Parts: sequence; structure tokens; C-alpha cells
Amino acid sequence: MVGIVAVHKAESVRNHVRAKITFFIMLLKNAVWSMVGFIQAFSLLCLSLFSSGQSGSARPATSSDNSTISPVIVIGFMGGFVKHDNAVHSGVQLAARLRQDYASGVYVEVFENRRREKARQEILRLLSKNHDGTLTAEEKQNARVIIYGMSWGASETVTLARELERDSIPVLLTVQVDSISKIRQNDAVIPANVAEAANFYQPSGMLHGQPQIRAADGSRTRILGNYRFDYKSKPILCDKYPWYDRVFTKSHTEIECDPTVWNQVESLIRAKLPAQKPTGLPQRSIQ
Repeated sequence: MVGIVAVHKAESVRNHVRAKITFFIMLLKNAVWSMVGFIQAFSLLCLSLFSSGQSGSARPATSSDNSTISPVIVIGFMGGFVKHDNAVHSGVQLAARLRQDYASGVYVEVFENRRREKARQEILRLLSKNHDGTLTAEEKQNARVIIYGMSWGASETVTLARELERDSIPVLLTVQVDSISKIRQNDAVIPANVAEAANFYQPSGMLHGQPQIRAADGSRTRILGNYRFDYKSKPILCDKYPWYDRVFTKSHTEIECDPTVWNQVESLIRAKLPAQKPTGLPQRSIQ
């Protein structure tokens, strides 16, 4: 008995140390990025002093305000300290494609991983017919929510799903890409309100993803798979990503820019969305 307790304690200590090291690496990357970004930010500030006009982010695809049916809600979470609108990253590109292809009936938004509560409040607002965030039992039952995330964002994906479980809101699908658990979060156990879940990971480097997810209740949640990718023999060129990502977290970055991975993520999400109406525009092929 003492031996079992010691093993569990040692495992807990290892997980805590790994989370601390992960956080330090993320901070180091962010510090480098901040120095690079300071010049860009200063330049933009100077430009703003000599220009006028309004700016704003692209409006997420959503249903008509007069509709009594809530849209399918697709929420994405970015990894590390990546901003929600950084179009270099695959998670942002995926959201942009979905917005383009679904002009109505689908709401798509991406958040920084530290904005989980903001994402939750947005879900509650969208599900409420009068948009006050207070839901009836019927509004909860009719919810159609999809959540995906990369790295820390994948950990937030599971945490948000767990919070929605406490809100009695079902989730159609969660997708984790190289999930890195935050301190006091559990990204391995998928809550029972999630219908289906998929996990994509790579095993190399200091930052490597959760290798196996499992259902809290196997009768209610279907684990689609734990899909392993290895880039040692087949590296991916991520030349648009910052150099420090490619040096310090090489494999973790490769899975983030791997089109094969993100095509599969996109296919899983699109399978849960309503049939598209013809737009006259060429549709993107998903392999």
C-alpha cells in the first residue's frame, strides 16, 4: 500500500514539474516574441497617430438574429501565447475557411487559451434565444457545440467542455492537437457530455502532446482515436513560424503546421456541420 502511494506521489510530482517546465518554455518563447513584436507595435502606434477610421475583426458566421434555432458553435483555442487572429497558425486558418464556407447557421470564433471564460459566456449568449445568457432546458438540450485547440488550447478545450457539462450543455465534438495540460487541468479524461473526441499528438521534444485520451463514461462518449505523428523521419517545413518555435519546440511546431493533421481536424468538424448551400465558389477539397 505504501509503495502504491509513493508511486502516485512520484507521478504527481513529475507531472507538476513538467507543467512548470512547460510554462517556463512558453514564457521564454513569449519573451523573445515580445522583443520582436515591440518594434512592430511601435510602428503601428505611430501609424495610428496619423491615420483615422475604424477597424474590426471579421464577423463570425452566424445565423440570422430572427432565427429561433441557435447556430452550430465552433470554438477554437490557440496554443502558448499566440493571438486569436495570427493567421500564420493552422487553427486560425481553419476558422477562416469555415467562416467563408458557412455564411449562416454556423458561428466560428477563435480565442487565446487564457480566454476560456469569455468563450463560455459567448456560447451561453448564442444559445439563448434572447441573447441574455440565461438558458432554458430546451435551449441547453438543442445546443450544438464543437471545440478544438492546440497545445495549451487543447487543454482548455477539455476544460471548457467540462464546464459546459456543469452547465448541462452537450458538446458534439472535441479535438485536441498536441495537448499540453495546464497546471490543475486534466486533458486526458473527456467529460460525459461530449459525444465524440479525437486526439492528435507527437511524442518528441520537451513539449509533446497527451498520448492518450479516454472517456469518463464510455457509454456516452466515443473516442475516435489517439493519432500519433512522428516528424523525425518526415520533418515538416514551418518556415512562416518564428525561428524560436522551430528551434526550441521543433516537433511541437511541426504538428501545428502539418496540413495532414489539420485536414483531418477540419474533416471531423465539417462532418458535424449542416449541409452547405451552393455559393458559386469553388469548395476546398479535404483529404
